[in-house]
Amino acid sequence: MSTPTVLALPRAAPRRVLAFGAWLKNSAGLLEGDRFRLSALHGDLGTPEACIALERSVQALVAAADGPIEAVAHDLHPDFHSTRLALHWAERLGVPAIGVQHHQAHLAVLQAEAGLDGPLLGLALDGVGLGTDGTAWGGELLRLDAHGGFERLAHLPPLALPGGDVAAREPWRLVAAVLHALGRSDEIGPRLAPGVGAAAAQGVRTMLARGLNCPVSTGAGRWFDAAAGVLGLSVRQREEAEAAMALERCAAGWLERHPEGVAGVGPRVREGDGARDDSARGGGLSGDLGAAVWALFEALLAVDGRDAEACGRGAALFHAGLADALAEATLTAAERDGLHDVAFGGGCFFNRLLSQRLSTRLTAAGLRVHRPQAVSCGDAGLALGQAWAAATTTIRSNIPTET
Repeated sequence: MSTPTVLALPRAAPRRVLAFGAWLKNSAGLLEGDRFRLSALHGDLGTPEACIALERSVQALVAAADGPIEAVAHDLHPDFHSTRLALHWAERLGVPAIGVQHHQAHLAVLQAEAGLDGPLLGLALDGVGLGTDGTAWGGELLRLDAHGGFERLAHLPPLALPGGDVAAREPWRLVAAVLHALGRSDEIGPRLAPGVGAAAAQGVRTMLARGLNCPVSTGAGRWFDAAAGVLGLSVRQREEAEAAMALERCAAGWLERHPEGVAGVGPRVREGDGARDDSARGGGLSGDLGAAVWALFEALLAVDGRDAEACGRGAALFHAGLADALAEATLTAAERDGLHDVAFGGGCFFNRLLSQRLSTRLTAAGLRVHRPQAVSCGDAGLALGQAWAAATTTIRSNIPTET
């Protein structure tokens, strides 16, 4: 078994916590004082080997603790092996089991690693994580406090996933969902049948029309998949994030040839300039994000997928438009609440184009941007955030209040 990595933190945690990670790219960890022991990466918990590796790592972490463990932390999803194992160990140790929302955990990594005390904003962008409302989240603007709590301020618009999880592997289904949401269902057959067959295209159109097996998700990863599908860069994915990486490569290639870039959503509309009143908490932020994303897809749908140059520009436009829309929502919330720190978390921040444009926009406005340094921004580093949120929480409940 690999030796755990020991991370030094800038401040001590108030509780010794054992964290179990999530499902994908699983790793576990032990938080005690100003040290965090991160286990080896076990991989996705869809194999017996990965589950056994997690169990062995947990046993080793418990044995290495310098004192009694006071809580265990786990993802909110009840069916993950990591969650079940956490509940088993909580009972065995006689300590509370604290469920930590997936995206809160991504951002709490920065509270631990950067020593951020007090409220801060966070953008958590990934494929999926169970939200406190029971739906799939993944394109979130959160406000975290210093006591293990969070507030959902805004999110990307929900997108239907026809066929459920299979839609994450077949971006053409997400193209159909976009067309349906925009009132353009008549285009599903003509656009998609040449690539997937008339019967498959018609079947998904029927599913969307009837709302059959079409759960919704705000996951940024699914929006990347949809953009890749619209531009003809991916019909089906053989590997995780294949479509998103193809989209980024396409955009990067175009930007190398056109360093002037593309315009995003335009200049900010400030108070007094005709903007609507967003004074109520969360008011307007999700609506503005939704309007920006749907306008972006109207533009992408006009791109001729047979024109490589046009596709490259469309891919660059998607990155710029999404980054600028997220920056607008974040800056609005920061101004309203008087906050100056923004945390980035989630696997979508492996995308350099998105990360760089977002960072540039936010730092230019005077905000401090924080990204994980010692652990992954994706699920491989999630245990640190779970442990920190559980260690600092003032309640012993697994469901924070969403507002």
